[in-house]
Amino acid sequence: MGHDLDRIEAAFGGTLLAGLPIGHGPAGTVLVTDVDPDHLYEVWQAAETLAPTIGCRPVLVTGDFNPTLGIQPRPAPGPPEPELRAFARAAESSEPWTTYRHYSEDELVHAGELESYARGMTGIDATALVADVPLPTSLPELERALYDRLLADAGLHARVLDRVRLVTQTEYWYTPDSVTLMLTPTVDVRTSGYWVDFYGALTRECREKLAEVLARWRHRWDARLVAAWGTMLQFQVGRPPTPGDEAWIAAGQLKALAPNLELSRWEVAVALPSGDAWFVHHRP
Repeated sequence: MGHDLDRIEAAFGGTLLAGLPIGHGPAGTVLVTDVDPDHLYEVWQAAETLAPTIGCRPVLVTGDFNPTLGIQPRPAPGPPEPELRAFARAAESSEPWTTYRHYSEDELVHAGELESYARGMTGIDATALVADVPLPTSLPELERALYDRLLADAGLHARVLDRVRLVTQTEYWYTPDSVTLMLTPTVDVRTSGYWVDFYGALTRECREKLAEVLARWRHRWDARLVAAWGTMLQFQVGRPPTPGDEAWIAAGQLKALAPNLELSRWEVAVALPSGDAWFVHHRP
């Protein structure tokens, strides 16, 4: 492992990672500390570019909520290879959206409630678009009708987009006071989920399903995990979904994984094609 640290440190030369303290982390990881919170995204990008060279998948973490997180004097053993293979196999065979399912999927909208749902979190009233929808109806059906009709109304769509686009930009991201770069000892996206600390994946089974989400989002949207702050996950997205079915599907998955994301699904669907940063929030 000492040789690995030397090799990784050498690879950092000429990047924003050069000169930062580096050492052994928990469960076979490597930690790079003292990351400047004002440049955390650029630091992660540098490490992500080097991932094939150093053989590690990077993710930003914080000691703000975990004071024990820090460089250790000697390497801590990582999980045995058979355990990691079993984890990856279980993740790949899982169906994450049976576990991650937003509570609003089961809501019914009754007469007199239409405006409250059609106004959303932005405060822009889109009630007129769905005034003819028979009630009661399920909230997902109402929101999909609203979203489809909004796509056909360029003026109203632009007004909503102006209010929600921030949620898909890095300006919306949380920035902790203390930032550490964790290098997981694998380049495989699915396997790297073994080391991701997230409030929405407290059990081994949930962590396997989260790992499968990471793999599927990477494959479909080129969504790369940038940071895991315990109750929050932040992603860079290389292929944002297109408006329509793709954005609707992605919005539903994002809301399922992020029950504390304060936008309606139709608003998230409007926002997703316009930005390259996804924010997941799941807190007690």
